[in-house]
Amino acid sequence: MSLTQLLVPTYTQMLKTLSGWLDKAEAQLPSAEAESLLAARLASDMFPLATQVRFACVQAHEAVYRLRGEAFPASLAELLDEGRNAGDRPGSLASARTRIEETLALLDGVGPAALDGEPERMIAHALPNGMIFDLSAEQYARDWALPQFYFHLMIAYAILRNHKVELGKADYIPHMFAYLRPDTLPAQ
Repeated sequence: MSLTQLLVPTYTQMLKTLSGWLDKAEAQLPSAEAESLLAARLASDMFPLATQVRFACVQAHEAVYRLRGEAFPASLAELLDEGRNAGDRPGSLASARTRIEETLALLDGVGPAALDGEPERMIAHALPNGMIFDLSAEQYARDWALPQFYFHLMIAYAILRNHKVELGKADYIPHMFAYLRPDTLPAQ
């Protein structure tokens, strides 16, 4: 399986899932309560839901640009800053959905082999704290890009669950129902 075949469908289906969780929060809670979720955290030293949404989007953006060997656009720095400052300015559910939609549009424009250049090409991945990881493109996708994406996605899920949004396993894997064998769904 190529990096494009692995990453693009994974990011796409899970970002659509994340958007669906925000829809459920909005449908299940009074408007002000649903909007206040964006400032909710699992622990005081963790980023809020608004950041988790944006950082999940950041991971998809960064993977696309890094694996294509391209410089990050200014819009990615804006998204990062928005996420870092979401504790003070969480934005709205509509703005969170917009960020997800922008990321989905980026992914939709990725060609069928656009991320597959050289799987052994080395990527120097620098963190804001000064640490630098040297990884092959394949290692970057497997050991950083996907785990970091899922970390932010799962923290978002946990925050929503912790604030009484009714989400279950089926809400986590709605894309799997495309593969469901007919007549095997258990009766409710």
